[in-house]
Amino acid sequence: MPVVAAAPLISSVQKLVLYETRARYFLVGSNPAETKYRVLKIDRTEPKDLVIIDDKHVYTQQEVRELLGRLDLGNRTKMGQKGSSGLSRAVSAFGIVGFVRFLEGYYIVLITKRRKMADIGGHAIYKIEDTNTIYIPNDSVRVSHPDEARYLRIFQNVDLSSNFYFSYSYDLSHSLQYNLTILRMPLETLKTETTQTRQESFDIFEDEGLSTQGGSGVFGICSKPYEKYVWNAKLLEAVRTAVHRDWLLYIIHGFCGQSKLLIYGRPIYVTLIARRSSKFAGTRFLKRGSNCEGDVANEVETEQILYDASVMSFSAGSYSSYVQVRGSVPLYWSQDISTMMPKPPITLDQADPYAHVAALHFDQMLQRFGSPIIILNLVKEREKRKHERILSEELVAAVTYLNQFLPPEHAIIYIPWDMAKYTKSKLCNVLDRLNVIAESVVKKTGFFVNRPDSYCSILRPDEKWNELGGCVVSTGRLQTGVLRTNCVDCLDRTNTAQFMVGKCALAYQLYSLGLIDKPNLQFDTDAVRLFEELYEDHGDTLSLQYGGSQLVHRVKTYRKIAPWTQHSKDIMQTLSRYYSNAFSDADRQDSINLFLGVFKPAEGKPHLWELPTDFYLHHKNTLSLSQTRPSYTYWWTTGVLKYLPLPFDEVTCAENRRKLTVKKFHKYEEEIDIHNEFFRPYELSSFDETFCLAMTNSTRDFMPKNVGIDPSPFTVRKPDETGKSVLGNKNNREETVLQRKTAASAPPPPSEEAVSSSSEDDSGTDKEDEGAVSQRSTPVKVTDTGDNTKITENVVQSTKDVYGVNLSDIPSEDDLAIYARFVQLGQSQHKQDKGSQQFFSKHPLDKVINLIPISSFSQDNIYEVQPPRADWKSIEIFHAHIQAGRGNMQPLGRDDFLMYREYIRNRYM
Repeated sequence: MPVVAAAPLISSVQKLVLYETRARYFLVGSNPAETKYRVLKIDRTEPKDLVIIDDKHVYTQQEVRELLGRLDLGNRTKMGQKGSSGLSRAVSAFGIVGFVRFLEGYYIVLITKRRKMADIGGHAIYKIEDTNTIYIPNDSVRVSHPDEARYLRIFQNVDLSSNFYFSYSYDLSHSLQYNLTILRMPLETLKTETTQTRQESFDIFEDEGLSTQGGSGVFGICSKPYEKYVWNAKLLEAVRTAVHRDWLLYIIHGFCGQSKLLIYGRPIYVTLIARRSSKFAGTRFLKRGSNCEGDVANEVETEQILYDASVMSFSAGSYSSYVQVRGSVPLYWSQDISTMMPKPPITLDQADPYAHVAALHFDQMLQRFGSPIIILNLVKEREKRKHERILSEELVAAVTYLNQFLPPEHAIIYIPWDMAKYTKSKLCNVLDRLNVIAESVVKKTGFFVNRPDSYCSILRPDEKWNELGGCVVSTGRLQTGVLRTNCVDCLDRTNTAQFMVGKCALAYQLYSLGLIDKPNLQFDTDAVRLFEELYEDHGDTLSLQYGGSQLVHRVKTYRKIAPWTQHSKDIMQTLSRYYSNAFSDADRQDSINLFLGVFKPAEGKPHLWELPTDFYLHHKNTLSLSQTRPSYTYWWTTGVLKYLPLPFDEVTCAENRRKLTVKKFHKYEEEIDIHNEFFRPYELSSFDETFCLAMTNSTRDFMPKNVGIDPSPFTVRKPDETGKSVLGNKNNREETVLQRKTAASAPPPPSEEAVSSSSEDDSGTDKEDEGAVSQRSTPVKVTDTGDNTKITENVVQSTKDVYGVNLSDIPSEDDLAIYARFVQLGQSQHKQDKGSQQFFSKHPLDKVINLIPISSFSQDNIYEVQPPRADWKSIEIFHAHIQAGRGNMQPLGRDDFLMYREYIRNRYM
């Protein structure tokens, strides 16, 4: 595999402190090691304008202390006065969300709390936990407005602590395939780009001593974010050109979850990232269809990433991803909720005979994903009263029209499937049919993997693998095209369909990394259960954001194995969704419009709450006529067809190179050293707070705790054998007991163990203790008799069940010959040296531990291990530790005090 001479740029502004004086705010940003600092000066004397000065200088820690000291001294009321400080510390933060203005002055929005949610190759992804909105102008120059407080309240209704994510080093607005593709650009292209951008920007190319090493170094690459999935683009618009790029932190909205799949101790991280579009964003009934620019409602790009966490490097590690999209039907349509009906009638608002809106939408998809574009339409086709079928008929007409002008090999593929009708049928299995569709889709699009096909795939070729589509390159495989799934709401049915496609793609991803022998995954395995839990969390989160409630129908519902308690939950979710749509969605829509900059308050214009509709805000062609007339036949962007099936955004061309920022560094510079960024050797780490230990684990959370169970996560389990159902958390115990009681009415199979419900009611039992006991003791069968007494009997398992082989069978001649050679080898090597025995018997530790050499080898080998020798310093530390345990503390020396004082100064001052 060729060595990648490029790496993602890591932002050097990850810790911020806001200092305040009467005339200015000083925002001091530093890297995690606090060795490099940048300073922003924000003027507080302007009542309505934003004046920000970035001197673009990198300070050391000592220089920043001196600068703050001079500012403190210069802003005191009287020179030399110590009682009052001229510079006060306002707040600490981890990033800037942006700057916003309503009718008075500007506000700054800072991230004050964060939580690590995922890790991709050492690049951390954080969730915003809390923010702080600070008014910039001083009170002495503030011009009050009576409606300012109301606008601020509407703006803060967008809860930034709910599913907003960011990263300092990984571009969340792009897919993994895009991020790794730009790292594999030819070196000649990167060198040309650095030469060009050096003349265009102040801080694009820095040689910083590279000539001393013969010009060797690593290219740091940062790409322009894909603004469709960035939610604070408008908030950063005022400062984007005035400050260094490290100050700009782009956030996405949607979902991010990660779980660890342990395959015989090998850690495989499964990550699910959902990016919600910021274009035509809103709530369920208030945002339907598409706007005039081809952006559809509830558009979400879902990416599943799989990688081997034992190798933390984009260049040497194994990474794979698969992307799919959901979104409303790209037509002009809406539903009138003023009738207070559970299902308002669907109305086509505008006639579009030349499919102009659909053309704009699919043109965006061709640029980002390539071809083929596959549409999976799940709306109803047979209805007594025409409702959902209206959308199907219009969508078919639009796709048929657009395909006339595309080359046949790149035509849009349309798959209609009435999922609701198949769900009601007792003869059809919904998931089996979805699995067939998923196989055909993945075979057409392929998936991304950054390594060539494994040699095992050549030795043991699989028929399905040879039929796989996509684009095969020297460095691996590329996904070309995408599946676009929709129903009416794009919630319940869509999530189940996306799960089945994702499950099929996951099998191919595992097979490509050499982790399974065939690209197939069965239900009721630990791997699929872990993946299903991720997708249910993903579906619940997206459903809450768009529909106001969690999912109503889940994967278990369509498998028809959901417990009877699930029906009451479905009813409550339906009522919650109806209440949210009827009473709170209008306020949420106003908040989204204000947050995204769709509506900008201004003097002399109607206020946001005075508008009868926001239709004119999202459809710009209603306010002004376009000067250019689109073509009815050549509806795609120029240059897109030239590179198909590859996506235009990922090819190496002049237009895409202009989106890149390229710099050159030494390979150990902090801006590109992901090892230093991930492990942070300058910080004190706590195992209890380590993210990789806290994430969902297939072995700990899903694998049964019984003795003799196959530890493979690809083994099919019984429903009552999973770690989740038997050793679940305390919140789910009542539901588990109800499920067990419901299942108790049917006779259990002969091999099934009956578990007493009284053991599940003991909420004081610790999960870890239960797991430890079950691994060390013989399984016990517990049954209930008429007088509620427990009768225990030991279950004797056969050696075949425990060890996988029947020891009573007579070994073959080949096995006996191998065993005889092994015994002969052991007899010849296990020789005891009497001289060494006498030497060890005189040793003072002979009464504590008797170390007898069992081999004549003088060095470490497979038969012996030499005991390590401890130096005097280690022995002294050990004795001091023993004395401290007995309460005899040694006095601290001068060096200890100096070291502690330096640590406190660097950490807190």
